[in-house]
Formats: sequence, structure tokens, C-alpha cells
Amino acid sequence: MKVLMINGSPRQGGNTSIALSEMVKVFEEEGAEAEVVQIGNKDIRGCIACGSCREKGRCVFDDVVNELAPKFEAADGLVVASPVYYASANATLIACLDRLFYSTGFDKTMKVGASVVVARRGGLSATFDELNKYFTICGMPVASSQYWNSVHGREKGQASGDLEGLQTMRVLARNMTFLMKSIALGKEKYGLPQKEEWQPTHFIR
Repeated sequence: MKVLMINGSPRQGGNTSIALSEMVKVFEEEGAEAEVVQIGNKDIRGCIACGSCREKGRCVFDDVVNELAPKFEAADGLVVASPVYYASANATLIACLDRLFYSTGFDKTMKVGASVVVARRGGLSATFDELNKYFTICGMPVASSQYWNSVHGREKGQASGDLEGLQTMRVLARNMTFLMKSIALGKEKYGLPQKEEWQPTHFIR
């Protein structure tokens, strides 16, 4: 099992890193290979809807997004983590995810997704919902925990004191590993769900 973990925080070793590290420990215990890539401190521009990725098979802007694409394709699961800014995710992370999901044409069906959000106090559930939408539009089951996947902390290192939040991360990692292993067995025995031809319906006539 392989898990790609995208850290949207610009802060090295910050509270978002603490949350993901708690998951990594469990993934390793469960025999899953986890790779954390921190992108919040990188220069990532947003999608310009040029459509070049449909011809080239990759984003026209050759940055970390194109580096993440093959890692995402090879992974059984994807964890996306963000600090909360104004009740929403880090803008750099959103730019990355918009381009990563749009520019990659491979089938994402049954790759397990999980979002992790970190904040001083509020805006967690709104950001959690925002990130989960990337998974639910492309057939990716969403892993859950004992609570919404959130950890609290403002100053660097404060997340270490959120014992319930860290426990939530550990439970999330165990549940995610179980889902990935179960889906692998299901694919081996039954294959992927049958796909229907897409029926695009436009509301502007």
C-alpha cells in the first residue's frame, strides 16, 4: 500500500506536519508506505483553463504539480492537509489540487482520500468539506475517523497538546489503511465498479 500525503502548510515542522507525522507512524505500523510532500512553501500558480493538459497529458506549468502526478497515480490513497485561512484552505494548496486533479487523466476510482485540517480555533469543518470535494467528484472513497479530521494549534508545536486531535489522526490512518487493503482485495476478486458512459447535461441552451 502506498499513500501520498500533501502538506499544504508553508511552515516547516509546524502543526500540520505534527498531524501528518502522527498518521505516518500508524501507516508504517500497518505496513503502508507513506510519502509526505510539502507544497505550501512553493510557488504554484492556479489553473488558467487553457486545456493544454488534454493534449499533453500534463499541466503546461511544469512545477511540483507534474511531479506529484505520477506519485498520485501510483498511490492507493491520498491525504491532503491544510492550515485554515479565513475558514478555507491555503490558496497554494487549492491551486495545486485544482491543477493536479484536472490535468491528470488516469482513473482515480477507489483510491482512498482523506483531508486533514489544522487551525487555532474555527473554520475547520468548512475547510474539511472544501477539501473532500476533490475526492467525491472522481469516485474516491473518503476515509473517516472518530471525529472530523482536525487538529488544533496556532503557534508552532501547539498541536502536540491536542491529544484528541492526534488520536483522531491515528484512528484516521488505521481506518484508511483498512479501506485501502479491503479495496485491494475487492478489486482482486470483483474488479472495479462498472462505468457508464458520461452523460454531460448543460443548463445553458
